[in-house]
Amino acid sequence: MRAIDILKTAIGNSFRSRLRTSLTVIAIFIGAFTLTITNGLGAGINNYIDSQVASIGAPGVMNVTKPVEATDATDGPKPYETSSPSEVSSGTGQPGATVLALTDDDLTAIGAVEGVTSVDPRVAVRPDYIEYGDAGKFQLNVSPLSAGVQIELAAGATLDQNGNELQIVLPTTYIDTLGFESNEAAVGKTVTIGITNALREQTTVDATVVGVQEPTLLGASPSINNALTTALYDAQNVGIPTDSANQYAAATARFDPASTPAQITQLKARLVDAGYAGTTVADQIGTFQSVIDGIILVLNAFAVIALLAAGFGIINTLLMSVQERTREIGLMKAMGMSGGRIFALFSTEAVFIGFLGSAIGAGVAMLVGGVISRVLANGLLKDLAGLQILTFTPSAIITVLLLVMGIAFIAAVLPASRAARQSPIDSLRYE
Repeated sequence: MRAIDILKTAIGNSFRSRLRTSLTVIAIFIGAFTLTITNGLGAGINNYIDSQVASIGAPGVMNVTKPVEATDATDGPKPYETSSPSEVSSGTGQPGATVLALTDDDLTAIGAVEGVTSVDPRVAVRPDYIEYGDAGKFQLNVSPLSAGVQIELAAGATLDQNGNELQIVLPTTYIDTLGFESNEAAVGKTVTIGITNALREQTTVDATVVGVQEPTLLGASPSINNALTTALYDAQNVGIPTDSANQYAAATARFDPASTPAQITQLKARLVDAGYAGTTVADQIGTFQSVIDGIILVLNAFAVIALLAAGFGIINTLLMSVQERTREIGLMKAMGMSGGRIFALFSTEAVFIGFLGSAIGAGVAMLVGGVISRVLANGLLKDLAGLQILTFTPSAIITVLLLVMGIAFIAAVLPASRAARQSPIDSLRYE
């Protein structure tokens, strides 16, 4: 019996007991469907994260802070020393996040680290509100735009970091709230920012909206240029002694944009040795990616468990098939068919059942996933432009098919071996 004959016979034998085969295919379908969906979810989110990193850019830029020394959970608070450096808000928008304040001496020390080409201070400004027209006052948390960082615009232009005009870029989520008719209508308008100084006096600073940005994984805070940052910082520091005012939450260190990941890791290590911590944009977004990868891994584990359960269904199906076809096996052996050919026949049946279930499961998953992606893109996820929550690649689909067929083949080893070892005389006498 040639290979093509074995394949044709195996396909025909698979449908001898249609109900039994159908139930096994359904079990495989569930596992393959789940595995395809979870892989598509992981691919979709990771592709979006990669696009965010690419669009944000900032090659050769690192955020440097002086972290607070961690204390053991069983230790009490450390003794207060008047010479201890001050702790300030990290300016990241994370509640309770504090770092040790950087001074001009720290900036000099960071600039002296091998691999750092230049360093600039990043000041933390904490405005109270933003206001436009009669729409009311709304809480505001701004992010000074680091050098080299790009923003994905929905309208308008990016910030001018070298000009004297006080500029702000608003996220799309602020447009309706502040009373603008559209993204384009907001561009060129003047908004008022309120900020409180050290004397508990509230002052205002006017800024021009030059653009509207799409939300990103790093948040949806308005971005401000250097001129507006300086104006807010000066207004905020009224009443603060000069020596206290010259303290910074973080610094922006620049290095060679062509640096390899290994060289960047070495630069971070040198900063740690100097008492500082450095993070890149890729590091910040990479945290999201690690969490997503962990979740997808757990979901894939459940899908694989379902496939293993389906594998036991294949074993049961083939064992019953071998039992029912004992005389047929004896006849094939009596006519000269080798044990290897019989093993190939039954294992091919299992692989075909696995292929059938996985192909249907993957196909349905792609159809359902496409519908879900479109619905979410126009609904819950419409603010995340470019996010296709489920992405299916040919390599991922082929991997699922091969994995399921591999499990089916392994499941077929026991029943196929039993069929191959049967004696033709005993099989022909079987009733």
